[in-house]
Amino acid sequence: MKTIYKPLFVALLLLSGISCDDKLEQFPTDAFASGTFWTSESNALIALTGMYRGNINYGTQVVPSDWWTYCGIVFLEFATDNSYDRRGDNSTYNRLTDGTLLPNNNVVNGYWQGSYRRIAIANDFLENIDNVNMPEVKLQRMKSEAKFIRATQYFYLSQFWGDVPLVTNTLTPDEANNVEKSSKTVIVDFVIQELSEAVNGLPRFSEIPDSEIGRASKQAALAFLGRLYLAEKRFDEASEVYQQIINYGDNIIDSEYGPLFTTENENSAENIFSVQFVSGLAPNAMPQHAFPAASSGWHIINPLGSLAEEYGFDDGTPFSYDDPKFVQEDMGANRDQRFRDTFIWNESTFQGRRYVCHPDSTQSVDQLTYSKQATRTGFGFRKYFDETFSGNLRNDYGGNIPVIRYAEVLLSYLEAELEAGNPITQDLLDQTINLVRGRESVNLPPITETNPDLLRDMLRRERRIELAFEGTRLWDIFRWEIGEEVLNGDFWGAPFPNSVRYPTTSIKLDPQSRWYVTTKNFRPGDYQWPIPESETNINPKLAE
Repeated sequence: MKTIYKPLFVALLLLSGISCDDKLEQFPTDAFASGTFWTSESNALIALTGMYRGNINYGTQVVPSDWWTYCGIVFLEFATDNSYDRRGDNSTYNRLTDGTLLPNNNVVNGYWQGSYRRIAIANDFLENIDNVNMPEVKLQRMKSEAKFIRATQYFYLSQFWGDVPLVTNTLTPDEANNVEKSSKTVIVDFVIQELSEAVNGLPRFSEIPDSEIGRASKQAALAFLGRLYLAEKRFDEASEVYQQIINYGDNIIDSEYGPLFTTENENSAENIFSVQFVSGLAPNAMPQHAFPAASSGWHIINPLGSLAEEYGFDDGTPFSYDDPKFVQEDMGANRDQRFRDTFIWNESTFQGRRYVCHPDSTQSVDQLTYSKQATRTGFGFRKYFDETFSGNLRNDYGGNIPVIRYAEVLLSYLEAELEAGNPITQDLLDQTINLVRGRESVNLPPITETNPDLLRDMLRRERRIELAFEGTRLWDIFRWEIGEEVLNGDFWGAPFPNSVRYPTTSIKLDPQSRWYVTTKNFRPGDYQWPIPESETNINPKLAE
């Protein structure tokens, strides 16, 4: 159910309004200037919905306007070893990690603007909400939600930029254009304080009724706090936070993986915090961008072979093209169920249609080439999509997108324990990684490795598979500092060993006859993004 935000979305879309031209947002676009607005609980709920909406634009986008748009979450995988943007090497997502990142990158600017817009909305909310006469428990909850949303934005800013302006009040235009940066340490301390305070005022996940699905819980705030502690290598504190979530007992690992990302089971107790979309009113337009051409989509999202090859066989053995269990004619055969829930491949079925992308299939609209509006890797994208959907691809899909899942909590808890140097026991493995990979639909054999050096690689692979296209891979690469290892060299797609056209069509050739996709040349300096040029042009202090 999504009953809470359907009426509130409508109200917000009808009432929201003033725009702001200054780059570092000082006045929230969805604020209401009238002094009579902050007078009722119903208006406070509209303003609260404005905070949750942030800078999300409901429609197709070229670059992200917010961290929680589908562009912000799913498309960020284009900058990793998981996926390729069909728009080509000049895609500004690709430029984040291919050695050509510049301060005028519009993806970087989109995330920056989206963060500060949310922060401005939250600041305005916190400055005015005390004017509303409402029960204290509701007032404190709304304040905690505002702090949670503001803290999540500073989390992202700290992780991708480091030193950034810390703005906690509404700014005048002059103040906004002369603000100075605070150190990453200051930002991190602020996020810890904000999230800790938010936890105290937020309800538990189990206390949020169906009519309020989409609002933040204690577990959501704790999960972001755990992320921050992991990134800052404060592993004992991360472990303690994740243990709190586990001890609540409100969340589960669902039996089925695929439906977690579709309208079938998007409100599962595994999905701790999700972006809410509503068909027609606040639609998720990702089907238009991601569906294959045969389904009238633009086929933007193209999983890379380097990700596909991480998914082992359904008996738990590692993947190999030389293994008899690999079936060229059906690459999903004998594979980890999550492969089948995430990918489309040649001769598979999507929306009841046969998906044909073989480079020799010259009559197929989804033929693998370097020119068609079709796959660039030999793979398509299934995750997040209800295949029974038949409405308008831009306006009628209402599937939510998870931001935090319980599976991430369990994998992160194991990582925190491992990196803290704490003993790894079989009981710990069974409560974390084995619970995730042992869900009924996946049912992989349990991991028994307790040697930290060997387990680390297994855990990182499991995390990459389980959380694929959920917006965490680039952050993982950055915090593990493995960009030079995994974001350098040639990247390949699916193999087509019997293709007649492959030897003369693929730009580079591979012994496994995998399709050449692109080459990356990650630079160590790109672990930290540049502050957008549009910001430093207005305020040179941000370039210091």
